[in-house]
Order: sequence, then structure tokens, then C-alpha cells
Amino acid sequence: MPLSVLSFDISGSQIDGARDYQEDAFLITHLGDADADSAGSMVIVADGMGGHAAGNVASNMAVQTFNRHLSKNFPNDNVSNVLYEAVLQANGSITATVSETAALKGMGCTLVACVLERGNLRWVSVGDSHLYLLRNGDLSKKNADHSYGGFLDRMAEAGTPVEAEAGFSRNMLMSALTGDDIAEIDCPESPLQLKRGDRVILSSDGLDTLDRQQIIDICAAQPTPKTCVDALLQAVTDAGAPRQDNTTVIVIDVIEKAEAPLEVAPAPAPRIEVPPPAPAPTRASARAQSRMDHDAPRKGGIGMIAAIVLVLLAVGGGGYWYWLQNQGKTPSAAQATPEIAVETDSEQPAKSANDVPDSEIEPAETTKPKPDAVAANPTQSTPEPAPASKRGQFRDALRGGGQGPLMTWVPAGSFTMGNPLSLTSDERPEHSVTMKSFAIGVHEITVGDYRKFAQATGAKMPKLGPMAEQNDIPITFLSWNDALAYAKWLSQQTGKEYSLPSEAQWEYAARAGTSTPYWWGRGIGRGNAHCFACDTGLDPRQPTAVGRFKANPFGLHDTAGNAQEWVYDCFHSSYDGAPGDGGVFEGGDCSVRVLRGGGYGSGPDRLTNSARDKLRVERGNDQSGLRVVRRN
Repeated sequence: MPLSVLSFDISGSQIDGARDYQEDAFLITHLGDADADSAGSMVIVADGMGGHAAGNVASNMAVQTFNRHLSKNFPNDNVSNVLYEAVLQANGSITATVSETAALKGMGCTLVACVLERGNLRWVSVGDSHLYLLRNGDLSKKNADHSYGGFLDRMAEAGTPVEAEAGFSRNMLMSALTGDDIAEIDCPESPLQLKRGDRVILSSDGLDTLDRQQIIDICAAQPTPKTCVDALLQAVTDAGAPRQDNTTVIVIDVIEKAEAPLEVAPAPAPRIEVPPPAPAPTRASARAQSRMDHDAPRKGGIGMIAAIVLVLLAVGGGGYWYWLQNQGKTPSAAQATPEIAVETDSEQPAKSANDVPDSEIEPAETTKPKPDAVAANPTQSTPEPAPASKRGQFRDALRGGGQGPLMTWVPAGSFTMGNPLSLTSDERPEHSVTMKSFAIGVHEITVGDYRKFAQATGAKMPKLGPMAEQNDIPITFLSWNDALAYAKWLSQQTGKEYSLPSEAQWEYAARAGTSTPYWWGRGIGRGNAHCFACDTGLDPRQPTAVGRFKANPFGLHDTAGNAQEWVYDCFHSSYDGAPGDGGVFEGGDCSVRVLRGGGYGSGPDRLTNSARDKLRVERGNDQSGLRVVRRN
């Protein structure tokens, strides 16, 4: 059946459970022009935490900010990227509010949201709320579970089980929107293709009162989303669980367009007033549905993480959320009153790269962390002094005229590669690597560098739009094949052996003798790199000039952010069997290669020294670029 004939029938509601306050918020709304082929629908559930008014403020603020960003950027060729950005915007609104209203410190929320467009479902989630697909009587959870229990389950599935620590709750959150860096965001690039007859369920974790079979049986007996929502919430109420959490449920039925229009069930009126931001100019707002109430502190959860996660660090399991935070800052439950007014409409117009003088960007400190300050991530680097003949920066002459990219020698040494506290297997296990000296580009290859290659070989320049004339920005939209062809051309032009770096060479050079998540420290900070939420004032929709930010201790610029950088290695789902000599990790899936360092549109979690991304060799995107190495 063609996807264009599919439509959606949607309904949602919520209950307080055994709580005195409602901390959940939800929204169902249209996106774009309802009469256009690109029209879509958005559904979002946010589960607040922090106690009393704070949880309510956080969840409603997240919903409002998320909706505003998505509505302004829809339709879009990269909806997944917009969803990811919307989460960071929502988290940033919490950051700003907590900094202005100390009484709200400790508030936060989980979030799950999806966009339904032309028969496709795209989602983003942070925390332990649920996105289920019911198809042909089978119920499957589609989004990742960022609770401690979810972490244990994923470790076991990866073949590296971790024994649960006595007294630790499985529902302890490992990732949430708290205003600090988000440890993990689930936002797949590829959409889920829906089929007629599918039923999609979004819910807060209060639905956990029902087991899988109960949910299936209830859904099978209910003909419409509205009756299904009512029946699920009634079943939760009838279960009579002690301290039953707030529960929000949204049900989406995938139907043929002629069967029914979009139905949005009315939501109860809000009980408290939270000053909303100015709504985005969209037809969706008139049909939006949300709830704004407040609740008592969430179960155990994030208020306990500060104490719990310190123990997790000692045993080496479950500490990633803490490790990724700057100085391990974890919110604690705070008391707030419903009368607190919160201003959430604090968006400022994005500045272009040329609008921001260098003086406005604060350089990072380059001092290395003391040994006793890196226990959360024991990755160590021990570079050795380079021989006198292999020190400093240089450029090789090109036979066709001009010079190649600026290079610098990296000293030989050893380091521990990977991240033992990663929640995913692709950064584990950590392993020792001994490196020989090599030269690597001081900067990412620029548009000007790549144009020399294109003019000499007849290769096509990527479609860069207005950026095509900016020679000092990194080249992007490159496939791995494009990047390798450029490196081979450099070898022919210089008589030297240029190539893409191995993953080990890249990580060794990016760490530059440091052992923190970023070479400058534990948190993303301000003005250290060009990325989404890097707080530089630069436009996060395009790259900026190379070398704008301070170099790492090895003299390399932009190893974090600006452009993602292709490496030579085939993709492996873990480091099992990885070489210890810094060479290329052979084997694996060579139709897929690895990118490192994150890009201008990436979130802070993709900019860490150990983070890995992947893409098919024939594909590029608006952030994929390269940095070269020279072996002799």
C-alpha cells in the first residue's frame, strides 16, 4: 500500500495515580500546512521530576520549547536532526531557568516524542518513558531505556553483563533533561515505516504497572485510540499499586486516509498557570493538547543519583551519566511553590559565523587534569618526545603548484583507547595502544584545500550553497570514498604517504595526553568548540572557519565539533580484537566506516574523545569531512 494513503487517529489522556500532584505533560499537534503533502503530526510526553511545582515546570517547559523548535523547522529534509536539536533546546531552557530561579534547582524531566509523516515514524527520547509498537498482536518497545535497569539489560545483551549492585533501583535514571549535559539521547537516523493496522503507544513510566500481556490484551479489545487510552488508564487505576506514579498514555492508530481524520481528544484544563513562551506561527497551535499540573517527588530517581553514582564509579558500571557531567553535578530534590513564575521564552536569534568576533569566544584552559581527578574515566595517554627531525608544523609542496594542508608531528606514546563506562558496546572494551610518531593535519581539510583537488582531477565539488566561496571552512558533504580519493591525490602530489587516520591515531591525537571526556575537561563548557549547545553564539546550522577555537595540547584545532572526520577503519560494534599498535582495525563491515569528533550540529555527547559515528562509504552528509595523516 502506498505510504501516502496512510493517516493517523490519535488520542491521549493522563491520571494522577496515588500522587497529590501531576508532573507529566503531553502535547498532540499538527505540523506544517494540513493540506500539504509534507504535513505531519507531533506527539510528545514529558515526565517531570523534582517535586511539587518543579517537576511540573520542567515537563511543561520542555514540551513548549520542544514544540516551538520543531514547529519552526518543519518541514525539513532531516527531521531526525531537528528532533535531536529540539531536545537540546528543551534542556537549554531548563538550564536558563534554573540559573535564574534557584528554588527550581533539581527539576528535570524525561521525554519521548515522535513525528508522524507520510507513513513514517521518527522519534527521540531521553529517560525511561516508552514508545511501543503493536503490530499483528506483538508489542515491541522501540526506544532505548535510559534507566539503570535498562543499562544492565543492554550490557547483558552486548555479552558483557554487569552484576547489579545491592540496593540500587532498576528505575534509577541514567539520562534525563536536567539542564546539565545529557548523557544519552535516542534518536535514530532512519524512520520506522508504519503499516495500516499498526497501533503506536507513547507513555510515561507509570504504565509499567501493567505487564506486556495486559497491554496487548487491552489494546486488542479496544477499537479506537480514545477507548484504548481510557481502558489502559483504568487498568492502571484498578491495579491499585502503592505510590502509583502519574501516568500519561497516547495511542496512535495507523489507518487509511478515507477511514477517519485526525482526532485529538480534549485535555482537562490545567490546574496551575506557567507563563508560556510566545507560540510558533503555525496552524498547529489551535489544535494542540497538553496538561500542566504538578506532583510530589518522583520515585527514588534522580535525586539519589549523586550518592548512588559515586558508588557506581567505584565498581565500574552504570557511571556514564555522572562521568559525562561537568564536575559530576547532579540535581537534588528542591522545594518550590506553585506561585513561582517562570519565563521560558528566552530564545535569541542565531548569529552567523561572521557576526561573532573572536573576542566573544572564551578559550579553554589547557592544563592537564591531576591524576587523582580522573578516576571516573581512567583513560591515560603517555606521549614521548618526538625526534628533532619530526617536530613542529610543515606543509608539503604540491607538484601541480601550491602547498598541501598544514601538518604537525604527533609524538610516539601509548594511551588507553575507549570508554569503559559507555552505555553502548561500540566504545568498549578499553584497551592499551602503543603509537608510533605520525603527522596529522592541524586543521580539518578546508573548502580551499579540497578545491585544489577538484580542479586538478575533475572531481565534483559538493553542493555547499552560499558556503562554497568560504575557503577557510571545513569541506563537508563528503563520502568516505571522496575523502580517501583526496588523501590518495595528496600522496601522488607530494610523494609522501598520506591517508585517512586509523581510529587509534585519531583518538590518540584528539586526546593529546589528556584523560577527560573532552581534551579541555569533563564538561562541554563554553566557547570550546562549534556544536549545537556549545554556547558560542555561532550559527549551529553551518560550519565555521577552521582554527577559530583553541588548539589541543598537540596543536590540533577542531578535533571536537565543526565537521565530523572520516577515519579509515571499517565499522566494528565493539573493540574486541582491536590492534594495539595504532593500526587500522581490519575486517568488520567495510561497507560502513567510522566518523569521529562530532560536527557543528551534533550534541555534546557526540563530541567526546571516545564517541563514534558511522555511515555507509558512498554516503556523506552536511557534517562529514576529513583530516589527513602522513606516515613518513
